[in-house]
Amino acid sequence: MTRTVRVAGGITVAVALVVVAIAAWFFYSLYGDRSHPVRSTQVIVPRGSTLGDVADQLTGAGVISNTASFRLLARMQHADADVHAGEFQFAPHQTPAEVLHALVTGGAQIATWVTIPEGFTASQIAERLQSAGVSSGTNFGRYFLSTPFDVDGTKTQNLEGFLFPSTYLVPLDATGPQIEKQFTDEFSKQLPSDASTRARALHVTVPQGVTVASLVEREAKIDSDRPIIAGVIYNRLRLNMPLQVDATIEYALPQHKTELSFGDLKIQSPYNSYLHAGLPPTPIANPGHASLEAAFHPAPTDALYYVYCGNGHHVFAKTLAEHQANVARCLH
Repeated sequence: MTRTVRVAGGITVAVALVVVAIAAWFFYSLYGDRSHPVRSTQVIVPRGSTLGDVADQLTGAGVISNTASFRLLARMQHADADVHAGEFQFAPHQTPAEVLHALVTGGAQIATWVTIPEGFTASQIAERLQSAGVSSGTNFGRYFLSTPFDVDGTKTQNLEGFLFPSTYLVPLDATGPQIEKQFTDEFSKQLPSDASTRARALHVTVPQGVTVASLVEREAKIDSDRPIIAGVIYNRLRLNMPLQVDATIEYALPQHKTELSFGDLKIQSPYNSYLHAGLPPTPIANPGHASLEAAFHPAPTDALYYVYCGNGHHVFAKTLAEHQANVARCLH
């Protein structure tokens, strides 16, 4: 009986020692092991990455050595849903716990993902960059609206319309010129390859074509309407008719309005397309690919009017009487 108790006690002690050893190894691997990374290492964490995805990336990049223990640590600290997306730079010889802390707090972050929706103005883009923490204190809005851009040999007044809406990995310390290059390089890729030829055929410059695209972007709600709306705009330009695009008034107002008043339609501004024929002096927003395509490849149409009629669709008319009937049907 005594021998049995001694054996059982010995097994218990042995198991305890094993548990202690495992715990010590686990603690050291997370809080004491500084063998990784062996050099300064940059890792890009895509948007929407899970903790498992991030752990696999870190292991593959040599930032950590054990994926499973890193994931367990994150769950223990309830940090598995708090990992930031972006680009990180990890200094050499950090513990996995320090790596996790840097991911969760953004302490090692050097770039962040920023999404610019189609139709954003330069000022809205500046606000989006500021809210994302890019170069805090930098007045991107002032830079965007005071910096010209060369398009097809024509110098624009500013960058409005040429900051292509997309998702960008933006350095947290980015300067105005860096942001400009990143966004306008994408614009140049997205501009239709035949834009110069098409602009001449439409009797506009390429920047003016982009202005048409910005009007289309702010007016259309579905892609199938975009080329027709562009066709209406060119028809009115050809006849020297005021464009009467509400979005140009909204751009001229100091604050956005969901509904315009009759007084707003009389605002004294070169952007007031009710008072002034022709295109506004600059684009009024930054158009996406579909609106750029529509502006340089408008649909052949005799329509001179359109009105929104619900479910994303506009209806089009050749005559004022027909248009007024559409307005009565769609808006009342």
